[in-house]
Amino acid sequence: MRAALWFLALFGIAVAVALFAGNNHAVVTVFWPPHRVDISFNLLVLLLAGLFLLLHLASRAASAVFSLPVEARRWRAQQKERAMYGALMDALAHLMAGRYIRASKSAQNALVQEKSLGVATDTSGHPSGHSESQASQLRSLAHLLVAESAQALQQKNLRDQHLQSALQSSSQRHAQELREGVQFRAAHWALEDRDAGAALDWLSQLPQGAARRTLALRMKLRAAQEGGQTRQALETARLLAKHRAFSPLAAQSILRGLALEFLDEAHDPAQLQRAWASLDASECAMPELMLQAAARLMALQGDAALARLWLLPVWEQLLAPDADLGERLCIKLITALEAGLDSLDAPWLARIEAAQNSHPQDARLSYLAGMACLSRQLWGKARQLLEQAAPALQDATLQRKAWYTLAVLAEQRGDEAAAGEAYKRAAQP
Repeated sequence: MRAALWFLALFGIAVAVALFAGNNHAVVTVFWPPHRVDISFNLLVLLLAGLFLLLHLASRAASAVFSLPVEARRWRAQQKERAMYGALMDALAHLMAGRYIRASKSAQNALVQEKSLGVATDTSGHPSGHSESQASQLRSLAHLLVAESAQALQQKNLRDQHLQSALQSSSQRHAQELREGVQFRAAHWALEDRDAGAALDWLSQLPQGAARRTLALRMKLRAAQEGGQTRQALETARLLAKHRAFSPLAAQSILRGLALEFLDEAHDPAQLQRAWASLDASECAMPELMLQAAARLMALQGDAALARLWLLPVWEQLLAPDADLGERLCIKLITALEAGLDSLDAPWLARIEAAQNSHPQDARLSYLAGMACLSRQLWGKARQLLEQAAPALQDATLQRKAWYTLAVLAEQRGDEAAAGEAYKRAAQP
């Protein structure tokens, strides 16, 4: 369609010119004393058009001749630029292939090419189109590749030297993302060197937006764990879970483990209570954390009533019809309650007795009820419950305690044979 329109336009122009020139009888007279020249107007138009074309071609030819030095410099700059990018690509390929020495040499070659290219472009007014922003980005990438290779080769001085050069080259505003990448790599190298403090320092230098990225949070979590900063690691893990960086099951496991470490770091009851108060509601609802907090508070000689208050939700889960706490958590609950039997109040004693009566086949509840009776000096009932629980207990520690307690009770009533048999059962592995 376009070709047809062009053909029609040319046909129209040809017709217009033919009509104008065919009926044009004008004559142009040129006086050049003592001469006189008479030519037709059509010929004058053709001569002027030819003269214009000749002058245009002469001007183009002169411009081409005078621009030869500039074109030569541009061509040389383009060749250097191609060699520079080729060296950079070679460095990246060698680095991915594990050829770190070759990668370092190729990246340094790219830096040399970029330096010579910068001089050539400045002299000719940037003929190759290699702008300053591109030059700074390329320098940063080349320095980063050399530093990455030096890190793999354990050449720390060379790595630090090129790392600083990469940061300086990416200090401009247009290279902000590249600078963040350099800082990420520096933090990663610090983690590889087991220097958690340096990694956290590098991550703290990131802008606020970059510091909340998943990559930064993962690195911060690892650095905080290696540096023993459990509270910071717990807060970082919460952010990662909020960003769905882990699966729900993995996030729960990570948070549970960090929270357990956080509680274990408490050295007095007040510090433990502050740590418990700083946990999220979802974390406080985890049975493992409630048991650990209560056991830790008991071990620190804290408020036993508060510890039993923390244990109450777990106790209710244990007695629920669809209880699925697991044997390990159940044993831990029994152990935590046993540690505070000396200060056991009447409501809890009633709870334990009611639980044992409603679940007479549960050896763990029978053991706990027997130890509670023992703490209240109800020797007969304690012996009855422990004799019922000792053979059926699955946990070796609780079973050994039950037999030992029965041995002590037998000695108190003078039954040496029963005491010997109980001691023998307690000593069995």
